[in-house]
Amino acid sequence: MTNMRGDKCSASFFGPWEHTVEPYIRIATGGYESEKKEYGRDDALTGYLVSLAHEVIHYQQWVENNQLHQRGVAVKAANMVKAYALTIERP
Repeated sequence: MTNMRGDKCSASFFGPWEHTVEPYIRIATGGYESEKKEYGRDDALTGYLVSLAHEVIHYQQWVENNQLHQRGVAVKAANMVKAYALTIERP
């Protein structure tokens, strides 16, 4: 997948300048079958959950102050997925 800046990525968040326009998150899932074969179902799905959590953190940044940054995002996303994992048997 390619983001709005032309960079290759597995997920992206679009937060418009105006809060009256809906933001959105995109996650590339086209490689799921090959990832499932290589890593197994649970690890393949966990990768998508981490990508989603990462973009949800950017959404929260956008809602709070329109300032998107990477500082601390990976840790917050990992913690979000770990908290979710405690509530289920498998993804």
